[in-house]
Amino acid sequence: MSELVLYTNPQSRGRIAHWMIEETGLPYRTEWVAYGPPMKGQPYRSINPMGKVPALQDGSAVVTEAAAICAWLAERNPEAALAPPIGSPVRAAYYRWLFFAAGPLEQATTARAMGWQVPEGRNGMVGFGCYEDTLNALESALQPGPWICGEPFTAADVYIGSALGWGMMFGTIDKRPAFEAYVTRARARPAWLRAEALNAARLKETEAAKH
Repeated sequence: MSELVLYTNPQSRGRIAHWMIEETGLPYRTEWVAYGPPMKGQPYRSINPMGKVPALQDGSAVVTEAAAICAWLAERNPEAALAPPIGSPVRAAYYRWLFFAAGPLEQATTARAMGWQVPEGRNGMVGFGCYEDTLNALESALQPGPWICGEPFTAADVYIGSALGWGMMFGTIDKRPAFEAYVTRARARPAWLRAEALNAARLKETEAAKH
């Protein structure tokens, strides 16, 4: 089995990938990439031409984009059962909400953060339609619980749990009871706690190095 290398920064979406790789139980190595020249320089751009993190190197394969990394890692270790069986209705829900979070939810929260307004009557031209419809759809999907696909915890929950947690922290997602309860459950998972500790330790090291 090839070595997994996670390129990340503790102040980035790389935390999603870090949580996900901890959920799989697979061995991996972390390469911390600083913002500025290290992330935008040619050595790292040979991994990700966008000059952004996270990126996952798996032998000769490179995967970028947090949602894609979640999906890749779920298939990389099927024993962890982080993706429902192929062809099942639960697998359909898994794909649906993973891509929903990476598409409409990401667009809606970015628009909210940037203060962008969709012109009246033009909602059909944007993937998220409108902010309220996006959040209402996700809230409805979470109501049966405990996870986005029902009983099984999946890679989609890693991505959605991260998005909701950050969004509510920074004010781009409304603090609805269903969202808060879901994030609380997600953050009680041992893998989240491990990933959080690793990123907190790295932040502490970085701050100490400045003084």
